[in-house]
Amino acid sequence: MQFDRKDYPNDVLLRLYRELLRPRLIEEKMLILLRQGKVSKWFSGIGQEAISVGSTLALNADEYILPLHRNLGVFTGRGVPLGRLFAQWQGKATGYTKGRDRSFHFGTNEHHIVGMISHLGPQLAVADGIALADLLDKKPRVTLTYSGDGGASEGDFHEALNVAAVWQLPVIFLIENNGYGLSTPSNEQFRFKSFVDKGPAYGMEAVQVDGNNVLEVYDKIKTLAEDLRQNPRPVLVEALTFRMRGHEEASGTKYVPAELMQEWAQKDPVENYEKWLLAEGILSETARVQMRESIKQEIDKGWQETEAAPAPVAEEARELADMYEPFTQPVASPPADSPAPERRFIDAIQEGLRQSMTRFPELVLMGQDIAEYGGVFKITEGFVAEFGKERVRNTPLCESAIVGAGLGLSIRGKKAMVEMQFADFVTCGFNQIVNNLAKSHYRWGQHADVVVRMPTGAGTAAGPFHSQSNEGWFTHVPGLKVVYPSNPHDAKGLLCAAFEDPNPVMYFEHKLLYRSLSGPVPEAYYTTPIGQAALAQEGDEVSIITYGLGVHWALAACKELNISADILDLRTLLPWDTEAVARSVRKNGRVLILHEDTLTGGLGGEIAAWIAEHCFASLDAPVRRVASLDTAVPFAPPLEAGFLPQQRLREQLQALRNY
Repeated sequence: MQFDRKDYPNDVLLRLYRELLRPRLIEEKMLILLRQGKVSKWFSGIGQEAISVGSTLALNADEYILPLHRNLGVFTGRGVPLGRLFAQWQGKATGYTKGRDRSFHFGTNEHHIVGMISHLGPQLAVADGIALADLLDKKPRVTLTYSGDGGASEGDFHEALNVAAVWQLPVIFLIENNGYGLSTPSNEQFRFKSFVDKGPAYGMEAVQVDGNNVLEVYDKIKTLAEDLRQNPRPVLVEALTFRMRGHEEASGTKYVPAELMQEWAQKDPVENYEKWLLAEGILSETARVQMRESIKQEIDKGWQETEAAPAPVAEEARELADMYEPFTQPVASPPADSPAPERRFIDAIQEGLRQSMTRFPELVLMGQDIAEYGGVFKITEGFVAEFGKERVRNTPLCESAIVGAGLGLSIRGKKAMVEMQFADFVTCGFNQIVNNLAKSHYRWGQHADVVVRMPTGAGTAAGPFHSQSNEGWFTHVPGLKVVYPSNPHDAKGLLCAAFEDPNPVMYFEHKLLYRSLSGPVPEAYYTTPIGQAALAQEGDEVSIITYGLGVHWALAACKELNISADILDLRTLLPWDTEAVARSVRKNGRVLILHEDTLTGGLGGEIAAWIAEHCFASLDAPVRRVASLDTAVPFAPPLEAGFLPQQRLREQLQALRNY
């Protein structure tokens, strides 16, 4: 292996050695502890250390790195305390996730590191968001994110690179090509010869380095970073390397040909660099021994701290509270004399969005066709002229990358809104929402200040891919908040509240109401409290618990049938207002739960179960549920009318009253 020191002084070369040696010695310790049963699982990076160490030391300390399983050198290179790092691996209370996650599934803003989740690809889009924030703030910084050759088969890889190229984001995508995705060799993962071939297809530069040569990695990343800070753009770097142990220790390496293991053993990044330093007289034998002993003492001290650290204690209240960034919604009420002209549902949303953009200069809007075109429903029409294209951003067709970028913006202190063109399309960004946005605060204390707007619902004969009610998917996910307004006043107030809240909010807006429903909306800025239901109508015969378009179905049915009913508009579906539900149930004793979502698995089942558990003594009849059929949403109007629950609502209301 050839090393070119260029003009780097000895202290830089020795620092590279020290930081290269540290993860190797930590691994040797951990492998012993693993065999002793003191460590539960281990993902080895032996043979790949030069990539992590060289790239980490090449960046500035305030530039974010997004590592993977085998990037221990990122954490040690950034000075993460070993005692706390080991505690993280052991699930101790002093670890970065307080025992809630393992391995490198954590981040630390103090050290400008954002760890992975098991799905491998999503962190690439998060890097896009971090880089976008730096670009918007005109900060000359780069972001570096890793991918394995196997993980590069994920759709997130394509989406993240495409967005970075389109937006010219200063991201270094570093591909650790070790020839295997767990046991699957490269020729079963892809057909191209080199990842360098991919760069031009995305419109970005691509270079290849010897991933086992720490000096080459350091020099290449340092040179690129210096350039990208002045000329922002993404670059793909392929680092050729090899994993000398199993994907994790239990999987072994029997699937690797023996001659391949022998070939790469000769390219060991630590041994080769050490030999070169000794041969060049940069490192003495005495210094080599002393350095090893010093690092071993650090490791032993860190392990002793970890062994002494307490195991986590399960406290229900704390576990529940930590799912969300602590936040008390300050209710902003409009002045008593504020004009409240009649506004359509869609105009109320637009006004709330516009006032929030003014109130929060750090808020960035992202979505397909939302810039000059104004979105398919024209809610952001005129926003580019008012707020500029930097903050009102058209996106490629890549829901996952844009949601991930929203988390990246949050990490740099910004707010993000992602508009799904239709709620149906959220499936393409599902993983980012339920595994990144929803879990990041619980896992490592990082809030996700992202609002996802979701035009939803049937009634427009748009068929099975533009009419779904999918709010039930998200009410099952702790860490999210889910709101669903039924009228123009709440549409504006809940949207403004969602932007104030630092937690991820799924904001559902029924598109049938956009231009068909009007109501008084104060011109001044105000918020509608998240988590509080409201009575749309009071009555003493039955209680109808509903939300969204269901409120209007219930009002119409009660008027037609002359039924006196409490119609409780939940407004927020997660967390839903149990106290308001209990008050109405105990008052009337007869309950019907109504929603447009399909019956099976809908939120109505959860509410019905809660009522049976907490309000059973107040019931005068079984709780009834009315919802759409358990089918996809049909296209033809007669079929859609049969799918929706209006007629069944009338039948069930009469049966409930007569029970």
